[in-house]
Amino acid sequence: MSAYLDLLESVVAPGNCVREDGPAAPLKLPDELHLQALWFAGQMGREFQTVDRKSVRIIQFGHWNHAAGPDFLHAAVEIDGERVAGSLELDHCAANWESHGHAENEAFNDVVLHVVFEPDSTQRFTRTAEHKEVPRVCVPESIIREAMDLPLVGMADAHPGRCFQPLAAMEPKHVEALLLEASRHRAERKLLRRQRVTDVLGEDEWLWQALAETMGYRPNKLAMTLLAQRFPIGLLLQSPDSMEAVLFGAAGFLSVDIHKEAAVDSQSYLRGLWGDWWQVRDGCEPTAERAIPWQFSGIRPTNHPQRRLACLVGAASRWSDFRRVCLAQTGFESLADFFQNLSHSFWNYHYTLKSKSSEKLLSLMGRDRLQDFQINHLLPKRLAADEVWAWEYYQKLPAPAVSEKVEKASVRLFGDTPQRKNYLKKAWQHQALLQIYQDFCLRDVTDCVDCPFPEQLAQWKGV
Repeated sequence: MSAYLDLLESVVAPGNCVREDGPAAPLKLPDELHLQALWFAGQMGREFQTVDRKSVRIIQFGHWNHAAGPDFLHAAVEIDGERVAGSLELDHCAANWESHGHAENEAFNDVVLHVVFEPDSTQRFTRTAEHKEVPRVCVPESIIREAMDLPLVGMADAHPGRCFQPLAAMEPKHVEALLLEASRHRAERKLLRRQRVTDVLGEDEWLWQALAETMGYRPNKLAMTLLAQRFPIGLLLQSPDSMEAVLFGAAGFLSVDIHKEAAVDSQSYLRGLWGDWWQVRDGCEPTAERAIPWQFSGIRPTNHPQRRLACLVGAASRWSDFRRVCLAQTGFESLADFFQNLSHSFWNYHYTLKSKSSEKLLSLMGRDRLQDFQINHLLPKRLAADEVWAWEYYQKLPAPAVSEKVEKASVRLFGDTPQRKNYLKKAWQHQALLQIYQDFCLRDVTDCVDCPFPEQLAQWKGV
């Protein structure tokens, strides 16, 4: 166990908060699509208990349903040792089953498990149109918080915290040791999330979803992940000639008249996409309530989700090469070369499906996205295994733009001093600051007043 983890466990109480008497902020659930994405990725685990205390194990999480009906089809669960196959339905609360009309809808008759995320003080029965009771699981709040990596405080104010003084008194080498331990802990947390996905879906699907999440960046992280989950790479590779049309069509980016609305030099490409899409759309197009929730406002042209999707398609079309360079035993030189050579006759010069041609060549994967992919998905396993080359590579990576959370964390720990800038130069330092901010600042509901972290710093073994 690392010294940082020792320190963390000494101040964190059961319930995921620091040891103090302040009230915790209530859990605010995200929308159902977000909960479904976390569930399908295995982030909530496999083992549960029904509301009447029967043991439940998810054997097969099923397949996303694109049409009306239950959320996941062809699932398999084991309830008190008995294996049953059918569909799964996820709702915020038990009452949604009745209010959404599932009890009278014959399409829900084969549901074998109803999963909810809010406890209900009223006794309810999940029943089908055939008056058959459906076992119900209520996912505990602690599991939801863990799956969402959700703190107790949404955002901590940017002001020097009580930890500023003990950190200022520490020798720089000991501060650096603390930050390195925090960055290691963050890598181990990321590795845990990877292991949950691979346990449920396998390594290829983890890699596919990891790339999709990276391409979504901040505003479209969920949207890209949903698309990758609904169309697994294993399924797409069965029909490689149609994968581009399937992904752009299922994303909601294609229409029968799209070529008429686009620039002249784009029309041939778009007619081809639509020609492939209309042949498969009946089995792939989501209903309106299951549409991918894209965000377009405030996004630079190079970050438009259509361009990001084009990069995802490019990697899928060369999957064996992509997989090989991502999982290579040493170094990432081949991965950088892979993306540098990733090319598409249309997307080399277009920002969107309907934009005019650009005069300059456009890269499908920029340096920042590649670095983000490495730090968040590829490096954690190497770092947790203490691979020397990985740590050397990691510590050389330059820092990205300073995010709001990194800025606030650095101010709280180091104040507005020249010393603070010394800890904003490298990517690993940003990761360390984010982890400390997550572990302490966002778990302290008293805005630093009663947080025990400053006192614990005096026991840091480097002091």
